[in-house]
This record gives sequence, C-alpha cells and structure tokens, in this order.
Amino acid sequence: MPTPRMTELPDAALSLIEKASGRITDVGTVRTGLNSSIAVCVRTSTRTLFVKGLPLDHPRVWTQKREAEISPYVRSIAPELRWLVEADGWSLLGFQYVEGGHADYTPASSDLPAVSAAMAQLAELRAPGLDLKTMTHRYRTYVDDPADLTWFEGDSLLHTEWNPHNVLITDAGALLVDWGWASTGAAWIDPALWLLWLIAHGHTAEQAESVTAAHPAWKLAPPAGLDTLALVQQRLWDSIAEQSPDEWAQPMQDAARVWNMHRQHQR
Repeated sequence: MPTPRMTELPDAALSLIEKASGRITDVGTVRTGLNSSIAVCVRTSTRTLFVKGLPLDHPRVWTQKREAEISPYVRSIAPELRWLVEADGWSLLGFQYVEGGHADYTPASSDLPAVSAAMAQLAELRAPGLDLKTMTHRYRTYVDDPADLTWFEGDSLLHTEWNPHNVLITDAGALLVDWGWASTGAAWIDPALWLLWLIAHGHTAEQAESVTAAHPAWKLAPPAGLDTLALVQQRLWDSIAEQSPDEWAQPMQDAARVWNMHRQHQR
C-alpha cells in the first residue's frame, strides 16, 4: 500500500534536518513516490538535499536503515547518502540532490538504454555482509511447489523496485533511488521485473522482452525460470491490486497478466 505523503514538514523533522545540515533556506515537497511520509527538497546555504523519511513506529521503517546500509555499495549508480538520522519520532535520510527527471518507459523513449546500462552495472555489484532479503523468501507464498523457488536463487544484488519514479535520468546516465527493497537472487530477475513496468507503459510483451534482452544476465535466464516468475508476478500483483484501491496497481496487474499469458504461449 502507498504511504500517505505529508504536505507540511513537521517541526521535529525540520529540527533534525537543520542539526544534520545547517539552517534551511527553502523547502519544496516532492510529490512522486509511494513509500515515504516525508519527501522534500531542502536547500541550505551550502547545499541542496533530498530528504525522505518515515515515523519510527511505521511498519516499514526498516527500509530506511536498509537504504543507509546499502548506500556504500551502490555509489556508482545512486545519489550519495549524506546522513541517516533517527530521533524524536522520525527516521530521515539525507541524499545529495540530483538534477534529473524520472525515466520514461514508453516504447519510443530515449531513456531505455540508460536504464538498461545502469541495470547492467548493478549486476556487477555485490553487497557482502548485508542481511538482505532473498527472492526465494519473498516469493515463497506465490509458488505451488517449493522446488520452483530454486529458479530464483543467486547472490546478485537486485534493486527489484523498477517504478520509473525510482530511476533518475541525468546528463551522465541513469541513477537508481529507493533501495529499501534491495534483495539477492538470480541476476536476470531485475530485468524481468523491469519488463512488467515496460508493458504497463505501452510495450507489448514481445517488445518488452526485446528491450530486456540487452541485459547480459537475460541470456542466462532459463525459460522455465521466466515462466515461473511470470506466474509469481501475476499472483503477486493480483494480491496487491486486491488490497490497494489506488490506480497505480491496476496497470501493473494487467501487465503481469499479459506477460504470464505471453510466457504460457511460448511453451
């Protein structure tokens, strides 16, 4: 479920930000994204930051620490984390502000190669020592046979949340944000999850698979593994759409059904 966004920065959060970064001269609310109670662009006399936050009693507050823990490993493809502050009822992350727009996933978009390149860079990274969720654990309730989970095993670092609001397009390429659901698993899972967002933004299943085929790991994806993931994604998005009345879930449910049907026809 999306997290309700606050329209005013609470005094306690404002005070914490100023303690971490100096006196604030301007605050602008960021309206995109689904996972933060606070999302603001903050200007001080010396720098501009993007600050995101959740109340300390929020059930997903653990994602804040996860982002802080993973930041040192993904500096080449993500905005720099300046600080994590947890006090006075708030967990806040302060990132160096990056000038850029959200990725365009439509079929004619010129952003797609940059997104694919960043995803390929990610496939080369590892995060040893971090206690990340595994894709086998995350998908355990969506398979009929536990043996099917073996398709998803692997030690590759995965972002997994390919909403276009999580990809910033800059002059230098694509940067990935919102790492709270980073996990480990087979390297081909990330391009397969991106594929669903491509379908939701106007690609056919065939077109989407053609785009993701540029990812090095896609060539290693076992067809039966892709078939299983397609079924898992349909079940997952059916569940999300049932629980969430928001409009964002319906296109993803439709995309998951389209891809699963496409995979069934390929057998």
